[in-house]
Amino acid sequence: MSATRANLPASAAGSAAEVLRVALKLGCSAFGGPVAHIGYFERTYVERLGWLSAAEYTSIVALCQILPGPSSSQVGLLIGHHRAGWRGALAAWVGFTLPSAILMYLFAVLSLRVHGPIAQAVVHGLMLTAVAVVGQALFSMWRSLCPDFPRAALALIAAALLIVHGGSPVQLIVMAVGALGGWLFCRTARGSELPSPGAVSLRSAWILLGIFGVLFALLPILGALNPRGWAELAAIFYRAGALVFGGGHVVLPLLRDELVPDGWISDGTFLTGYGFAQVLPGPLFTFAAYLGAACAPANLRLLWAVVALAAIFLPGLLLALAGASLFERLARIPHALPVLAGINAAVVGVLAAAFYDPVCTTAIRGGADAAVAVGAVVLLIRFKLPPMLIAALCVIAAVGLARLR
Repeated sequence: MSATRANLPASAAGSAAEVLRVALKLGCSAFGGPVAHIGYFERTYVERLGWLSAAEYTSIVALCQILPGPSSSQVGLLIGHHRAGWRGALAAWVGFTLPSAILMYLFAVLSLRVHGPIAQAVVHGLMLTAVAVVGQALFSMWRSLCPDFPRAALALIAAALLIVHGGSPVQLIVMAVGALGGWLFCRTARGSELPSPGAVSLRSAWILLGIFGVLFALLPILGALNPRGWAELAAIFYRAGALVFGGGHVVLPLLRDELVPDGWISDGTFLTGYGFAQVLPGPLFTFAAYLGAACAPANLRLLWAVVALAAIFLPGLLLALAGASLFERLARIPHALPVLAGINAAVVGVLAAAFYDPVCTTAIRGGADAAVAVGAVVLLIRFKLPPMLIAALCVIAAVGLARLR
């Protein structure tokens, strides 16, 4: 047996090529955000292909829910590793990420060249789409993560602090307050007993955690030495990917606070890309490819898009692979679940603050816009229409309103 094959997890029985084919198909067809992606993955990897058992899949999902980063991409990565080792992990991430990343990059290049009233109305429609989708995400997360008074209160406190003060440092304080509040007031939070996802050796886990920590400390230093260059961009996106709990929608305020106030990008351009991201399959974190291209000098757009994309995904993927080995030990830490419950409540507050500013304050310019946004939220929540259809309706409404003005 070769050395490479000997290092595969015991359950691995496939090739990176087959993992890539399946992940690429999911990357082209898995619409609806991380919650929907989890359903696609379960039907594909557990029910149809039988690559892992329901219990193994559940343990992987549970692990990724308690880590920062893009949860559905982390789940896919660990399934790829489970199936075909380290090459399978890479193939799973590339296949699931590449289709929407390419489209986001192309949209950035195209949108920077398109002007005129109709084009502006289309952009405004995408901004209204962002209002609807973030509103739906906020509603869903509130119901699942704030089911009792202590957690609801923590979410409201977090939102109030961010609306009044704002900024990335305040977000870190809010997360710390959430953790402390969870430890003090959420002692009833419990989780189910799950098998460890395994697959990664303890030695490899500590090496991955070391890489994560070194990059977290080193990239800001490199960014300070190369201001407004690719290194500072990488530091911004790596920090966002390392600190965001709750998935793609919650990365919105982190990135906005890093990029907009310092003049990397305008609020309007930021929300236009975010609205377009809602109509695409695959992970919402590919929004980074759009932002990297939109921030870049004209001759460096592709490079900066790749840097931003790699930087925002890397910390979550490193933590997922390390966590696969450390999951069982983490679950045994006293009060780990109450602290996590408090952090998740604070995440809801972060998203609520971002929903107010910049999402609503930038996209809604009058009563007609508010009516379109409210209608879109109702269609998403009550009638469960797909985001792609919501985006089309918002664009049509925005173009119609522009013609009437």
